[in-house]
Amino acid sequence: MSDTRTGGVARRRLLQGAIAAPAALAVPGLIGAAGTAQTAAAAPVVPPASAGFDPDSPRFALAVLPDTQYLFDEDRSDPVPLATTFRYLAEQRGLANVAFMTHLGDITEHGTQDEIDLADQTFEALDGVVPFSVLAGNHDIPGGNDQRGDTPYLRAFGPSRFTGSDTFGGSSPDGYNSFHVIPAAGREWLVLALDWRVSDAGLAWARGVVDAHPKLPAIVTTHDLAYADDEGAATLSGNGQRLWDGLIRAKDQIFLALGGHYWPPGRTVLRNDAGHDVHVHITNYQDRYYGGAGMIRLYQFDLVRNTIDVETFAPWFLMRDAGERPPLGSEVIELTDDVDRFSLPVDFEARFEAFAPAPKPPQVPPTRVVGKDTVAYWRFDTLGLRGRVEEGATVANGAVAQDLTRKGNDLVVRRLHSTAAGLLTRSVEHHDGAPAHASLRFDGGQSPDRGAVLEAVANAPINSEKFLGGYTIELFVKLPEPFEGNHAWMGIFSWQGRAGDAGKTAGYSPLEPTCSLNVSPERFLQYVLYPHVEDASPTSWSHALPVGRWFHVAVVNDGEQTVVWVEGSPITRNPKQPAHGIATLGRPFTLGATGWDLGFGQGFYGLLGDVRISKRALEPSEFMSPF
Repeated sequence: MSDTRTGGVARRRLLQGAIAAPAALAVPGLIGAAGTAQTAAAAPVVPPASAGFDPDSPRFALAVLPDTQYLFDEDRSDPVPLATTFRYLAEQRGLANVAFMTHLGDITEHGTQDEIDLADQTFEALDGVVPFSVLAGNHDIPGGNDQRGDTPYLRAFGPSRFTGSDTFGGSSPDGYNSFHVIPAAGREWLVLALDWRVSDAGLAWARGVVDAHPKLPAIVTTHDLAYADDEGAATLSGNGQRLWDGLIRAKDQIFLALGGHYWPPGRTVLRNDAGHDVHVHITNYQDRYYGGAGMIRLYQFDLVRNTIDVETFAPWFLMRDAGERPPLGSEVIELTDDVDRFSLPVDFEARFEAFAPAPKPPQVPPTRVVGKDTVAYWRFDTLGLRGRVEEGATVANGAVAQDLTRKGNDLVVRRLHSTAAGLLTRSVEHHDGAPAHASLRFDGGQSPDRGAVLEAVANAPINSEKFLGGYTIELFVKLPEPFEGNHAWMGIFSWQGRAGDAGKTAGYSPLEPTCSLNVSPERFLQYVLYPHVEDASPTSWSHALPVGRWFHVAVVNDGEQTVVWVEGSPITRNPKQPAHGIATLGRPFTLGATGWDLGFGQGFYGLLGDVRISKRALEPSEFMSPF
């Protein structure tokens, strides 16, 4: 598998809400083997289900609860661990952004009325607090399939229980199969909760549910899906194979399938008929100390990092003081092997592209990008360098990128050294938030020096602008993947002219330009400024810029200091030194290289999109790609 282990930060974030358990509460009618009343953790007053949960956050959690049957086993029952788990989930609804909890079946050991009643009472802690589903396992119902008719399970956990839930979408006519639609990460997700033995009619119903929600990513939950060897490698069970053949493999929306029933836990990745990955997981801890103690998994979806972080832990042990935990409980507070704590890399946009393509922002006309404070704006679609954009088309020397403010700051293409024609080309690649859906691809480099630049025309006002009241310089940049060759200290933009000629003595060298944005050997962005007023060279440094990804970069000066932003996020190393204006010398503003002693060595290696310069400090909400 290509999965990677999750780091400790995610785990600590998960467990940060753990607190000592409160006083215990007697559960009426529950008598233990010693004749004493069993207790369940006291449930605090809880907020409504929506409180604290953010359906628009790109990060949310799906809680998975497997076989709890040994906690509901005749006079051996003890609901305390599960009651604690439910209290934990209620408290974590907002902290961990818990969207939903799904039980994987075998709620009870025998499915008797008394066991089901006790489970029913315990689950009341979640009603109206955290939306959830509960499916039937083989220990909850008599044999047969979902056509078995009335049972205590169906009366307690059938459709009537969930009709008041905002997520409940409906059930099969028999009541043993259901589905929920969960709002999370700004979209909706489909969860199917299927009986442990789905009939042909049940399979047809499930296919119909998926078909009726053609744009929703789907998760299948059931009891008997797969089993694993001691190394955690999972294989579909007979029933799992039936679900795979009759439902999962043909429905590309299904990307995750979860089952219990068997132990040890395990996982595998299967390819569906569309050639896409389906993650198949077994989750069951009834063989562990105290019947699993209500142990849960949290599947933490992170649509920014394109990752699902999986954590497995027992709140009943976690939420007790260390001295009050039984020794064996201390050993299973959380499970950290490869089948219980791991990360799944999932490119959500690519995985869901076939059935739910992410809407792409349309092109934005220049009139909506140019404002009263815009000094210059260049773009590389049909409104900039003229002619329809064709991927890989060569940009000729002398081609003009018009300044769309009409203030005379046009840029002219010039190749450096003996650079071949193909080292500056057009591309349809672009940042999703860029106004224009086009860019320029530069293939500059060292050994031998090569590249191309776009220089402002000789009389362009931008060449002498001092920006004493502040400024914002924005652009879209992408470093290629793979990032081949030596491109250390390549320039993205600069104002030509030697710092020494501007009377500056405090910087690295009097031969470097008065203002430049560069890329270090480690791919850190470096913004070097010689202010108009101060004899100084305050320099900003970013983190290492990943390759193969577009970034919006903004250099913002408020007339006093400079802050560099990457993707709407301020970088760490911005200097506190005063910085009033830019010490321009009337020489050309340049895209694609940083000069030295009035000449150029290497050019930029990568892609550049829209570039805009404003004569005041913009807020992130005002950037070309607002954040």
